[in-house]
Amino acid sequence: MGRGKIEIKRIENTTNRQVTFCKRRNGLLKKAYELSVLCEAEVALIVFSSRGRLYEYSNNSVKKTIERYKKASTDSPNSGSVSEANVQQEASKLRNQIASLQNHNRNLLGESLSNLNIRELKQIEKKIEGGISKIRAKKNELLFAEIEYMQKREIDLQTDNKYLRAMIAANERAPEHMNLMPANEYHVMSSAPFDSRNFMPANLLDHNNNYCRSDQTTLQLG
Repeated sequence: MGRGKIEIKRIENTTNRQVTFCKRRNGLLKKAYELSVLCEAEVALIVFSSRGRLYEYSNNSVKKTIERYKKASTDSPNSGSVSEANVQQEASKLRNQIASLQNHNRNLLGESLSNLNIRELKQIEKKIEGGISKIRAKKNELLFAEIEYMQKREIDLQTDNKYLRAMIAANERAPEHMNLMPANEYHVMSSAPFDSRNFMPANLLDHNNNYCRSDQTTLQLG
C-alpha cells in the first residue's frame, strides 16, 4: 500500500510536530547539498525552528550568497548600466590598491613619513629590520659558500705544487745519476775517417749465404 496523502496544515501534537520538523529539515538539507554538487549551483539554506534555533547550509558562504542575491535583485531592472558601474567600481578599487602599494614602497624607502603615527612607523621599522635580517642571512650563506670553495681550491693548488716540485727534483737528479755511471757503459766511438775497405757487407758473412767459400770460382787473371 502506498503512502496516504498528508494534509498540509499545522500539526497540533507537539511531539509529532518536532519529529516531523527533524525529518523534513534533514531531507531539505540533503536536497540542498545534492543540488549544489550535482548541478554546481550556489545554494544557501536558512531554517529557524519554532524555538528559534538556527539551521543553515551553504556550499559557499551564506553571507556572500545573500549579498549576491541582493545585488542580483537590484541589478535586474537596468543590467547594462549596473554592469558598467561595477566595472568602474572595480577599476576604482584597483587604482586605490596601486596607490596604497606605491605609498607603502615609499614608506619603506623612508619617504612620505609625515602622515604616519608612531604605531605605523614601528610597523614599518619592524618590516625593514626583518628584511635586513633575511638579506644578511642570504649574504652570509653566499660568503660561506665562496670561502669553502676557495679553501678547496687552495688545497688543490697545494697538491699540484707538490707534484710539480717532485717532478722538478726528479729531473734534476737524472744528470747526476748519469755522471755516476761507468765510462764503458756510455763510451762514444771516435770519429775516424770512413773507409769502405774496412767494412764487409753483412750478407757475405752469413753462413746461410748461397755462395759458400768452397764453391767459389777462382778468379783467373789473364
